[in-house]
Amino acid sequence: MGRKFPDLDVTGAELAVLQEIWDLGTATIRQLTDRVYPRGSASAYATVQKLLERLEDKQCVRRDRSAMAHTFTATVSRDAVIGKHLRDVAEKLCGGSLTPLLTNLLQANAIGPEERAQLRKLLEISRE
Repeated sequence: MGRKFPDLDVTGAELAVLQEIWDLGTATIRQLTDRVYPRGSASAYATVQKLLERLEDKQCVRRDRSAMAHTFTATVSRDAVIGKHLRDVAEKLCGGSLTPLLTNLLQANAIGPEERAQLRKLLEISRE
């Protein structure tokens, strides 16, 4: 049986947990609960625990069980998840083309000067 690849189709709630893991590097359920649900209760803790189980099933996080408080680390990059979501939006709204998405962002001035410079660099690299 071959290696299963991560399922990058994450929900908004799963993404909120993943973002905190990306920011922290490694985190416990308690740390994640405190950040995702600052005024959380026991049910918030259980929710984060369930979201982590789903992310683990999707192979988006890895659990370290060596300590009493299990820690979680992302196994997928932020860029990989962003790319998956952008491709999904492009497929749904633009027949698979990213050009209308980029054009809209540029025309709406949603991209600042530094980001424009990064895009120019990427375009130059892709021409080579």
